[in-house]
Amino acid sequence: MKQKTKKAAAKRFKITKSGKILRRRQMAGHLKAAKTKSAKVRYKRIAYISKPEKKRIERLMPYD
Repeated sequence: MKQKTKKAAAKRFKITKSGKILRRRQMAGHLKAAKTKSAKVRYKRIAYISKPEKKRIERLMPYD
């Protein structure tokens, strides 16, 4: 039977052509008045998934 993609994971992560998985950074959503400008700039940067988490996320998105 064909596996289904977990839509929650598909909305949060992007797989590049080289196989790396991109994610957004935490803490960037709200309560920005209390954060410094440099912290807010750091949160805008896209991050890569660590190697141990990569296998888990690939299991959630088998065809992406």
